Amino acid sequence: MSPILHTLPHLTPTGIVDILLVGFLVYQALLVVRGTRAGHILVGILVMVSLYALANWAGLIALQSVLSVIVPYLGIAIIILFQSEIRRTLARIGRKRWLGSGFRVPESVSEILLAIAELQEKKQGALIVLERDIGLRTFIESGVLIDGRLSRDLLVSIFHPETSLHDGAVIVQKDKIAAAACFLPLSTNPALSLNLGTRHRAAVGITEETDCLTIVVSEETGRISVAAFGELTQGLTTPEADERINRHFGVHRGAPVQADEFAADIPLPQESPAVPPSVPPAAVPESHPAERVERP
Repeated sequence: MSPILHTLPHLTPTGIVDILLVGFLVYQALLVVRGTRAGHILVGILVMVSLYALANWAGLIALQSVLSVIVPYLGIAIIILFQSEIRRTLARIGRKRWLGSGFRVPESVSEILLAIAELQEKKQGALIVLERDIGLRTFIESGVLIDGRLSRDLLVSIFHPETSLHDGAVIVQKDKIAAAACFLPLSTNPALSLNLGTRHRAAVGITEETDCLTIVVSEETGRISVAAFGELTQGLTTPEADERINRHFGVHRGAPVQADEFAADIPLPQESPAVPPSVPPAAVPESHPAERVERP
C-alpha cells in the first residue's frame, strides 16, 4: 500500500458531513461573487496564494520573501474589498424566518396601485420601496422625512416633475410613507441591460442588500417594473404588479367569486316598452347622427 494512503485520515460519517458542509459554504461563496467584479479580485487573491505555495515547495527564496510580506495581509484585504458582498450575504442569512414569517403586506397596496396606474398614464417616473423584514432606516435618513399616511394623491404629488422630491425614492413602511427623495445604492450587476437608467439600477441595488420590493415607473416609456432579491421584471400590468407584491409578502389570495353564482342578488335591468303594433314602422324615426337634418 502506498505510504501516502497511510497518512490520510480514516473517513467516518462525521468526516463526510464535514466535507459536505465545507463544500456547501464554498459553493455559496462562489454564488455571491459570481458575475460581479469581486470575482476577478478573488481570482487574483487565489493566484497570489498559489504562487506563495509554489515558492515554498520549489524553494524560491526571493519570491517567497516577497510574498511572505503580502500574503499575511490578504485577510484584511478580503474584508475591505468584499465588504458589500459580506454584508449582502449576512443580510440574506438574517432575513430567513426560521420560526415562521413575521412580515406582512402593506395595508394600502390599493393606493399604491392606483398611484402607479396614474403615473403610468402620465408617464411620470417613480420609484417606490416597500419595506419587509430588514429595516431601511439608513436609507430613510438619506431623504426627506414625511411620516405621512399612504395615499394615491400623496404619491402622485411627490413624483410630480415640478416638485423637489420627485428625483429619488419613496420608502413605504406598512401604511405610511416614511421618507421621499431617498438615495439608494446602484446595482453593479453586469448582467443588467445597459439601457437601464439610474432609477432602475437603484431599484435593483436596494433589493440586493435587503429583502424589500421596489416598484418603478419609467419616465420614458411609462412601463411598470418590479424588483425583488436582485431580479428586475419589466413591462408588467397593474394586476401583475399586485400579484407580485402579494407573493413577495406571502399573501395568497383566493380565486375571485364568479358573478353568476349569485345571480339572484343581481338586479335585472327593466325592459323598455315595446312599440305598439298600431304604429307603423315608418312612424318610428331613426336617430342616427349622420342622417339628422336640422330644420330652420
